[in-house]
Amino acid sequence: MSQTMRLTDTEIAQIYSRHVRTVYRVCYAFMKNPADTEDAVQETFCRLIDRKPVLESEEHEKAWLIRTASNICRNSLRSWWRKRENIDDYYNLPDTGEIRTGDTLRAVMSLPDKYKTPVYLYYYEGYNSREIAGILKKPQSTIRNYLHEARRILRERLGEEFDEE
Repeated sequence: MSQTMRLTDTEIAQIYSRHVRTVYRVCYAFMKNPADTEDAVQETFCRLIDRKPVLESEEHEKAWLIRTASNICRNSLRSWWRKRENIDDYYNLPDTGEIRTGDTLRAVMSLPDKYKTPVYLYYYEGYNSREIAGILKKPQSTIRNYLHEARRILRERLGEEFDEE
C-alpha cells in the first residue's frame, strides 16, 4: 500500500476481508452481545471509508481498526441511553463457534475495560506488551501492569480453572 495515496474502494474491501473477524472480536469484548457488536463493527468500517486514513502496512491498518473499534465501543457504552440498559445477554448466548461462552470468557468479559482490551490483544491476537502499548498509546509498563492485574483478578475469580496459556 502506498504511503502517499489514499485508500481506494478495492483496498477498503481487502482491508475488510482481512480484519473483519478481529474487529468483531474486539467489539464483542466490549459490547457483549451480537447486535451491538455488529453495529460497532459497521461503524468502525464506515469510519475507515469516511476518513480514508493513510495506512502504511497491514499491521498499521489492524492497529488503526482495533483502536477505532475500541473507541467506538467505549463511546457507545458511555452514552446516556446505554447507562439505562442492563445487558447481561451474553451469559445466555448459544455457542456459535465464534465466541465461547464459558467461565473464562465470562470472567474476561467482566474485567474493567482498561484490563479487557490488553488481555484480548495479548492472548487472542498475539500482540506483545510493546505492540499493545503502541496501539493503545499507553506506556509499556502500564500495559504490563494491566496484564498483571487482570491475571490476578482472573485467578481470584476462576481459581484452579485459570490457566494463563
